[in-house]
This record gives sequence, C-alpha cells and structure tokens, in this order.
Amino acid sequence: MKYILALDQGTTSSRSIVFDHTGRVIASAQREFTQHYPKPGWVEHDAEEIWSTQLRTAKEVLKKAKLTAKDIAAIGITNQRETTVAWNRTTGKPVGRAIVWQDRRTAGFCDKLKAKGAAAMIRAKTGLVIDAYFSATKMHWFLQHVPEAKKLAKTGELAFGTIDSWLLWNLTGGKVHATDVSNASRTMLLDLGQGAWDKELLKLFGVPASALPEVKPSSAVFGQTALFGGSIPIAGIAGDQQAALFGQVCTKPGMVKNTYGTGCFMLMHTGTKRIESKNHLLTTVAWQLGGGELEYAVEGSVFIAGAVVQWLRDGLGIIKKSSEIEALAGQVSDTGGVYLVPAFSGLGAPHWDQYARGLICGMTRGTTKAHIARAALEGIAYQVTDILSAMQADAGVKLRELRVDGGASNNNLLMQFQADLLGVPVVRPVVTETTALGAAYLAGLGVGYWKSVAEIATQWQTERRFESKMKAAQRQGLLSGWNRALERTKGA
Repeated sequence: MKYILALDQGTTSSRSIVFDHTGRVIASAQREFTQHYPKPGWVEHDAEEIWSTQLRTAKEVLKKAKLTAKDIAAIGITNQRETTVAWNRTTGKPVGRAIVWQDRRTAGFCDKLKAKGAAAMIRAKTGLVIDAYFSATKMHWFLQHVPEAKKLAKTGELAFGTIDSWLLWNLTGGKVHATDVSNASRTMLLDLGQGAWDKELLKLFGVPASALPEVKPSSAVFGQTALFGGSIPIAGIAGDQQAALFGQVCTKPGMVKNTYGTGCFMLMHTGTKRIESKNHLLTTVAWQLGGGELEYAVEGSVFIAGAVVQWLRDGLGIIKKSSEIEALAGQVSDTGGVYLVPAFSGLGAPHWDQYARGLICGMTRGTTKAHIARAALEGIAYQVTDILSAMQADAGVKLRELRVDGGASNNNLLMQFQADLLGVPVVRPVVTETTALGAAYLAGLGVGYWKSVAEIATQWQTERRFESKMKAAQRQGLLSGWNRALERTKGA
C-alpha cells in the first residue's frame, strides 16, 4: 500500500503528515520556529530555519510511520501564503529574512499606489485590494532596501518566491523554480483571467520577470525529490487556504469553509466563474487540476484569530497553554459587556484598515481574566460573521452550513458561539487537518493515486454539527455592540 506525504508549512510551525488512501492521518510531526519582530509592525522568518524544520519533520514522520521513499506515491505542499523569500539562484542562500504576510512595513508604499490611482487596475487584474498583506509590495521593498537583492536582480541571479517555491527549490536541489496558480494569485502580480504573470504589474512593482517562478496547475508533477532515500514526485501545491477548501471538498459553487488558524480565512468556491466583490472581499484562484480550467473563490481574511490566544498566553500571561482558553472562558456565561477587537495587524476584510489597532472596551471593576478570555474568543467569531455577511451579499446565496477546520475549530465554546452568531449550522469534520489533506488530495490526483474529485468527496465525514440556538434579538444586540467597538479601533 502506498501513502501520500503532505508538507504543511505554516506561520508558526512546520508540519508533515502521512495520509493513507482513505484520507486518514497515519502519522504527523511538527516543529515550531522563531518569529522575528525587528520593529513595530514588522514580522520576519528565517527561510533556512523554515526549510530545516520542514525537512526534519518530513524525515521524522516517515520514521514514525516506518515508511521509506518507495512507500510514498507523491508529496503535496501547502504553505502560509504571501510570505516572501528572496534568494540567490547560484548559492541557494536567502537574501535577508523572509517578510511574513502579517508584516505592515509596506503600508506607506500602498498609500502611494492608491494616491497614484492604481487601485482599480490592480483590482481588475488580480482580484485583490492594495494592501501590505500581498507579496508584490514585499518584493518591491526587497529591491528598494536590500542592496544584494538589487544587485542580483540586475545579473538575473535573484529568485523571488512564496514559501511553496522556496520549499520546492530546496526539495529539488535547485532544479525547479515554480509555484502553483493559487499561490501566484496572492502575489498581486498575476492576471487572474490568464493565470500568468502580468507585464504591467511587474513594471509597476519593479519586479523582474527573471526572478519569478514558473506558474503551474495546483495538481500536476512539479519535479522529483531524492532527499528521502529514493525519488518521489512532488505533485500538488496550493496555498494553505485553497488547500483547506479542497480538503473540505468544497468543490461545488456556493460551498464555504472557514479555517481558524493564526488568522481566519473564509473561502466560498465559485467554480469557473470569477465574482467581482462589491463588498471588499478578494477574488482568488481556488485551484487548477491538471490541464483543466482555472477555478475561483471569493475570500475574506481575518489577520488575527488563533494569534489572539497566543497573545493572551505570551503577552498577558493569563494562560500558560493555548488549550486552557476554553476552560477559562467557560467560567463565565458571557463577557459582561467586554469586547476585544484583535486588530494587532490592522483590520482585514471587509474593512481593510491597515492602521487600525487592537482594543479592549466595556470593562468594569468586575471584569476578570475569564471575561477577557471569552471576549477574545468571541472577537474571532464576530470577525468571521462580518466576512460571511459580505460574502452572501456578493454571491447572492444564503449559506446552508459553514464547514470549519484549523486548530481553534476544536474549541467547542467558540464553534457554538459562531453558529449562534451566524444563525446557520457550523460543521466540523472528522479530519480537521484539512489544509494538509487538501495538499495530499491534490498530489494524489496529480499521480492518479485518487482517480477523481468524486472519489475524494465520499471520504468527507462530519464529526460534530453545532446548531444555532440564539434568538435573533440577542444576536442583533451583540452585533451592535461589536460594531461600536470596531469603529473605535479604526485608524482614520
């Protein structure tokens, strides 16, 4: 029997998971890596540390599962999106640290682009809004502020890539510099209709075409790796949120999933139709299977979700482990009027305020750490509700259910509150590792390990369904309080 190895490179850790033919987890390994905050609003990663932790977990998981290269049918890669790596094509060494998706250093440059009137053109071509979140502004920063990057760009020796490209480069010993359409669609350099790099955008951001990876389908053979004692094809790549959408088998238009990770990311599959959002959401590539058509999604992003729990742990010290949050929040039946808006990195969709900052309001002398913990969890659910309202307005469809995954989806208190706020069922699958599972499915389809999307769809199973129990009047009252708190965070 053969297996699929999924490499899941996230914002705070690198993981490797082995799946069998039924989509079941056989073994997993995980390692956290260092977060660097050199200045306020700056977030960086060491690309070499990312590669070493990813390689180590891959070797660990094969050892745990007692498997060798010949037991692996294919490797799938999924990754934190938008995070940008620059490296020297000759030496393979990074040029400075990777600039992380959460990083806000390019906010001023974004303001200049808006003032120049570039927003409409960028929106029409890429489906994105101008924001420091996306890779093109980060590439521009490298070329403006890192002399080595500028020099290498002139000689054609510079390589730019998102994390998938960096891993692929290392897995293939520098033979392959490529990305898939889903990751490419997050750079702000891809023409969504063509699925190709756009010359006008490359000129606007000053990015040389020679530095960029080749754009390929999400499910296809990218290359081979010989790092595990034999040759294994790398046959699937997708950005983490698109991979989760695929892992949740949201393959029909109108199906929606939300991933509760470091951030929160909600995607609605729209099929081969591109929906232009009227409500400040993003249009993005969902995936492309082999030689098939490009498929699209509408997406809303919450920058800080699970990261607010890490902040309660590391910044405030009111919990020792992230897993303690549910019990602490459960000590009180409500927040006592406290709202926590975790706009630590600005506000994402549908507000797009890069200067907004975090806020706790509504506190009294009776407020305890349990109230703050509960307000932190509820703050995640409120942000998701804002996105879903915008999404339903754009697509003109009423949500039937929300499929959920990611670490915080295991928090029952949060999932029940989410169902209450949305007024629709929240459904958690048996396998919540849907990001890695999506990458595995794409890789498996790429080598014929699974024959079709229909075959994969039969494997999805519900673990728990949270039904909405809240009355409409109570829901409205809570949402009004949230909107008042939200207004106070805004940077304008």
